[in-house]
Amino acid sequence: MRNMWRSLLMILLFSAAWPASLPLQPHRVSAAGPQDGPWPQWRGPDSNNHAPADAKLPLRWNFETGENIRWRTPLPGRGHSTPIFTRFGVFLTTADAEKQTQSVLSIDPQTGQLRDEFVLHRGTLPERIHPNNSHASPSMASDGKRLFAAFHTNDSIALTALSADGTVEWQKMVCQFKPSLFQFGYGASPIIEDDLVIIAAEYDGRDSGIYALDRETGKQIWKISRPQNLNFSSPIVATIAGQRQLLIAGADTFSSYDPRTGQLIWQVASTTEAICGTPVWDDRYVMISGGNPISGTWCVRADGRPSEVWSNRVKCYEQSLLAIKNYVFGVADSGVAYCWQIKDGQELWKTRLFPGGVSASPLLAGRYVVAANERGMISLFEATPARFRPVNEFQTGNSIFATPILIGDTLYVRTAVTTGRQRQEYLIAIGK
Repeated sequence: MRNMWRSLLMILLFSAAWPASLPLQPHRVSAAGPQDGPWPQWRGPDSNNHAPADAKLPLRWNFETGENIRWRTPLPGRGHSTPIFTRFGVFLTTADAEKQTQSVLSIDPQTGQLRDEFVLHRGTLPERIHPNNSHASPSMASDGKRLFAAFHTNDSIALTALSADGTVEWQKMVCQFKPSLFQFGYGASPIIEDDLVIIAAEYDGRDSGIYALDRETGKQIWKISRPQNLNFSSPIVATIAGQRQLLIAGADTFSSYDPRTGQLIWQVASTTEAICGTPVWDDRYVMISGGNPISGTWCVRADGRPSEVWSNRVKCYEQSLLAIKNYVFGVADSGVAYCWQIKDGQELWKTRLFPGGVSASPLLAGRYVVAANERGMISLFEATPARFRPVNEFQTGNSIFATPILIGDTLYVRTAVTTGRQRQEYLIAIGK
């Protein structure tokens, strides 16, 4: 084991980057409006964490031989944000606690070169956050013209619109954000819906809410007042039963709002106080997992007859679920994977993937699921309800908190290697 780690560390730290050739996919237009690139925001172009249909998952890689490793890029600082993939390149956020900076990183998708670091905030990091959190946890979003980056900074949530060259078009303090009961930090990602950029900032203060800002100007268009309750879930917009719905869970409710106006569509007494994951759905139901103080997974009807359909006590706290037609997968905090039937919650199979400690959300890659734990292990298994069918597993660094994404035939993994008190993050491109 010691030799394996030494080899892995040497390869990650000292080897030269492998060449890459990755064609950018054409501009996509989703039901949410014009978006940019194959992975423009948290949970991808269709907001469901499904890789594009033409993507092809690499099923093998090896750091010692370089097999299927295109490049690996050292990243400054620390962050848990998932990269976004746009026609301008790959973008993600990071923070340096020693330098007291919060930044956006620009990476060339062909070579992995770190092209630039745009420092957006300096000297305004919150004094305290949870040790498993970072000062750069929300993922970015792109509307095809500009990039949006959200940070918890200066006791507020700040949202910045910038161009691909780092020019700041506007920067707004969305609201004050200064939790009093728990100083755990922040993690909700902004999302794009038509001409709006929507962001949640839920905490035990008077500004707790969901906010919609104009993408062009940053002007607030509407606000949904939310309970004064610390919550970490990112909202998501989906079309269910023919209706666009803005979904969020937490504060002991599952809620749906009209994304154009912020008006409540339905609300069900369900879930628990604090939720970190993002809702998933099929054509009639919405589901969420997590929980503090109550652990569980919950399913609610969202087709005009809102009610809780089923629940169980499985806890996927920071990571989101993964839904396909009629079935939903979860990778619990314990490292155990589950498959449930959506209509009634029947457990179809469960199995231990790896040791517990999970923050990254499972990704659907064609007929496979990609799952990762906080120790840097990645497990591949088939996305089938019939039975658990493992495909492969790999050690990829020793710390994964961000969700992997698959573009074309390349899997992008944000990982880190920690030795003693030294931690070095990398973005790795894995593919033939």
